[in-house]
Amino acid sequence: MTFLFEPEATVGIPIVGSDALFPVRRVYCVGRNYAAHAREMGFSDREPPFFFCKPAGAIVVVPTDTTVDVPFPSRTDNLQHEIELVVAIGSAGRDIATESAADHVFGYGVGLDMTRRDLQFAMRDKGRPWEIGKAFDRSAPIAPLCPVAAFGHPAGQAIWVQVDGVDRQRSDVSQLIWSVPEVIANLSTYFALEPGDLIYTGTPEGVGKVERGQTMRGGIDGLGTLSVRMV
Repeated sequence: MTFLFEPEATVGIPIVGSDALFPVRRVYCVGRNYAAHAREMGFSDREPPFFFCKPAGAIVVVPTDTTVDVPFPSRTDNLQHEIELVVAIGSAGRDIATESAADHVFGYGVGLDMTRRDLQFAMRDKGRPWEIGKAFDRSAPIAPLCPVAAFGHPAGQAIWVQVDGVDRQRSDVSQLIWSVPEVIANLSTYFALEPGDLIYTGTPEGVGKVERGQTMRGGIDGLGTLSVRMV
C-alpha cells in the first residue's frame, strides 16, 4: 500500500557535536511562565501552568553563526518576539514524577515563540482558541540543540534577545515560575511524552513588536544564540 501523495518530511534539528538530527514529533509551549511577563500581560505571578501547541512545521532551524530570513506572517500588525529555553525530550513517559523528570531530557536549545499578538488577543477576548496567533507557519525558530550529556542542565543562565542590537528581553532561566522538571511532570499528566517532543518553556518580560527588516538575535548563556531577520 502506498500513500496518496508524498508525506511531509520529518523536521530535524541539528545537535551540537553530532552529525545526527533530532527528529521533531510535537511542539508544546508553556504560557506565562515568568512572573514579570505574567504581570506585564495583566495576570498574577504564579498560576497553574497551561499549555498550547505549535505544529512541527512551525520549526525554523537557525544554524550557528547564521542569520536566517523568515517571511513576515500574514494578517498581523503586531508581530512580537518571545525568547525561550527549549527542552528536547529523549525518553518516553506518562505521569512523570518531578524528581525523575530531568532523566527524560535529551538536551536544550534556544528558541523564539513568535506571536501574532493582535490575533491572539482578538481570539482570547472572544473566548476562542488562539492557534492563529501562535501556531502559524515559521513561528518557532530554534538553534541547534545541546545534549545534556555534554552541557548539563541549565541553572540560572542569562536569557536575552535584542532587536537590531537593542536589548528587549533580558532575564535568567532561574526565574521560571514552573521549573523544567515541574513543567515536564505537569505536561505528562495531559499527554504521553515521547522522544522527539519539544517544550518551549515560556518567555521573560519585555516582549515587543518586530517590524519587517528588523533582526532578532537572542541566546542563553552556554546554549548558544540564534539570529532571525523578518523579511
